[in-house]
Amino acid sequence: CRQAPALSKQQPESAAMVPCQLPTFAVFLMAALKASALDKYTAAVYEHSVILTGAVPKLVAPEDALKLMNRNLDVLEGAIKQAAGQGAHIIVTPEDGIYGWVFTRQTLYPYLENIPDPQENWNPCLEPEKFGSTPVQVRLSCMAKKYSIYVVANMGDKKPCNSSDPKCPSDGRYQHNTDVVYDVEGKFVARYHKYNLFATETYFDYPKEPEYVTFNTSFGTFGVMTCADILNFGEPAVSLVEKFKVDTILYPTAWTNTLPLLDAIQFHSAWAMGMRVNFLSANIHKPALGLTGSGIYAPDGPKVYYYNTETQNGKLLLTEIDAHPRLSPTYPPPVNWSLYASSVKNISPEVDVFTAAIYFDNFTFAKLSQEAGNYTVCQKDVCCHLSYKMAEKRQDEAYALGAFDGLHVIEGEYYLQICTLLKCKSTDLKTCGQPVDSARTRFDFFSLSGTFNTNYVFPEVLLTGNQLAPGEFQVLIDGRLISNNSISKPVLSVSLFGRWYEKDPPHPQFTSP
Repeated sequence: CRQAPALSKQQPESAAMVPCQLPTFAVFLMAALKASALDKYTAAVYEHSVILTGAVPKLVAPEDALKLMNRNLDVLEGAIKQAAGQGAHIIVTPEDGIYGWVFTRQTLYPYLENIPDPQENWNPCLEPEKFGSTPVQVRLSCMAKKYSIYVVANMGDKKPCNSSDPKCPSDGRYQHNTDVVYDVEGKFVARYHKYNLFATETYFDYPKEPEYVTFNTSFGTFGVMTCADILNFGEPAVSLVEKFKVDTILYPTAWTNTLPLLDAIQFHSAWAMGMRVNFLSANIHKPALGLTGSGIYAPDGPKVYYYNTETQNGKLLLTEIDAHPRLSPTYPPPVNWSLYASSVKNISPEVDVFTAAIYFDNFTFAKLSQEAGNYTVCQKDVCCHLSYKMAEKRQDEAYALGAFDGLHVIEGEYYLQICTLLKCKSTDLKTCGQPVDSARTRFDFFSLSGTFNTNYVFPEVLLTGNQLAPGEFQVLIDGRLISNNSISKPVLSVSLFGRWYEKDPPHPQFTSP
């Protein structure tokens, strides 16, 4: 439909009065599309106990690699069938969920397929031979088609290159950690090459630029990213939300829990709240290796999550969420993270501060010595303010308020500004910041804020047993993270986890030879 042309000197006046007419079929089409658009949809994630290749890397024939992948695909298909049977519109499966991670660059190769550009308009289930041998892609496509559900999976892509490309690896190919998405008819709709590889992923290559992969459905706009993309650098994660305005992030991950601040459910739910976006996180289930924790998170808090170290079995999660959270009446307003804290004078009593490490970062801490009080702890530009009241001050547990403002340099380099109230591992203050997963101290009230230089702050509350606290806290528009009432379980940590992306060093893609 074009607008009526502007009135010119040669046109009669009546020409400007002709309305823009839609053909009858277009009217019906628009009505049908409007009727089919969903305000809510059922999302699913599957935490998968992946069958690994073995304890050490081993080179195998392609047919043996496919056998192993089909064993994992058998399990994933069971979850996909179950999710579709319960009305799910889309399901996310984990990173490394088809073949694991025990590889060298050479031993990974038999597990890789050539994954084409989705613009090729390909349905692998209907055209299985179009791009050569692609049995994993064909099977994923057929699952989506058979069960009429969007399927998100993670696998490996291979792309040939030669010496004309200065970045081409010596073996003449790129190997990419890759997410793939298929629609309800089995059509291939999205491919994403992971941009922020974890330190141990030496068998994969970086894509040359961050990829901003989005696709539209009748139940919202989706963006795709993987594991370390949420933490190590700002792109593509920030732009997916702020520039491309996705409603939901699809997030395959193989996330090793790292207490006290980077537990999977803890950080992923906080990221969804801080970025104000839906977040579908599917993790690997290998508790012995610290891998568990999946969930479906909304801007106003977690909708369903799973953390279990007692079982070896996978877990399917489903829940209904808003298709367009920005249009929801519960959509949280933007937060000025330093507004309150920057107006507060130093309210801390005369206390001794001490240094202790969290994930190799040296925090400045102050011990909470009383049952209730107000404390301020500063490091560089960050001053953290805490007001709190414990239900009782136990003699067998110690809590501290910590601040960090600096560059993290272990397993990735990224700039952090953090305020955290946490339980120390023991009453010895040297243990503050060490992993601990149980507590007995309950809090009647807390209010935590900080003088952040960044707008990217993620609010975390983690309770004993590594459990979240949906509905038990809120973030005020002035940057305070406060409890609503007495917290239902003892507290492990209450944190404001800030990422100052502008102070990150260059991405490894631009510093590697």
